Amino acid sequence: MSGQVVILTGGVGGAKLVLGLCHAIPAKSVTAIVNTGDDFQHLGLSVSPDVDTLLYTLSGKANTAQGWGREADTWEFMSGLRSLGGEDWFQLGDGDLALHVLRSQRRQRGDPLSTIIADFASAWGIAAQVLPMTDDVVATKVETDEGILDFQHYFVRRRCEPIVRAIRFEGAATARPGPGIIEAISNPDCEAVLIAPSNPFLSVDPILSVPGIKEALAGSRAPVIAVSPLVGGKAVKGPTAKMMKELGLDVTAAAVATHYAGVIDAMLVDERDPLRDLPVPSARVDTLMTTLSDRILVARAALQLARAIRS
Repeated sequence: MSGQVVILTGGVGGAKLVLGLCHAIPAKSVTAIVNTGDDFQHLGLSVSPDVDTLLYTLSGKANTAQGWGREADTWEFMSGLRSLGGEDWFQLGDGDLALHVLRSQRRQRGDPLSTIIADFASAWGIAAQVLPMTDDVVATKVETDEGILDFQHYFVRRRCEPIVRAIRFEGAATARPGPGIIEAISNPDCEAVLIAPSNPFLSVDPILSVPGIKEALAGSRAPVIAVSPLVGGKAVKGPTAKMMKELGLDVTAAAVATHYAGVIDAMLVDERDPLRDLPVPSARVDTLMTTLSDRILVARAALQLARAIRS
């Protein structure tokens, strides 16, 4: 593809596909729209986990074995915090703190999140455009059998153990799409919009909850291709399959495609999963992205499916 490609992403799986996409086509042609529903204030700092995971991944700084944080980070801050009885359930590496401190400082003086992220990406030589889904505050709340939990308390502190009843996104109704998002989706040079194999409920739905984004996708002239988050009927990482069961859904690619009804034009499915009952056109490939080559393969397969839909 010679045109622009937009990808909606959140979490580690999404970052892997964005990295593959940036190797499959020129990185400057890629626009990543990132979930910020799991952003939160912690220890007085503004933390943006999905944004930072993507920045670390695209700049080669990610701790790939751990799946989050920076490679070769140190933990003196956490050790000192723990010795004083501070909350240590959310891990912040010493190098990781640099992003949170600078972001917090700039937010306090009024800089929008989109500008801060663009500056971080530029400082680290990231050619792709990284756009937060909104500059406004949208907070993912998980309704569980233990009550309503803030996203990070559900995901990190409680390790996704509570049973999920519903999910809501506080602040979404009055939020505005981040600068450049609608323009990127509506750009005549946009040849494909991809939805990464991120958790549909916790990573993609927050993006779609911002008024105007879902409508722009539905009206896009470019094909919208979702990559299934399931591999062999299971989630590679995270609570996707568990949540689907708790929400009364079948743990299948077809259920994910139905969840995205009205938004996607086709779905890329793992070669181990059946294609039956899919409500949209589809293709299959090995979507288990262990190596960089795997990630490039999945990105190319998604783009190939987009080309097939266009033609």
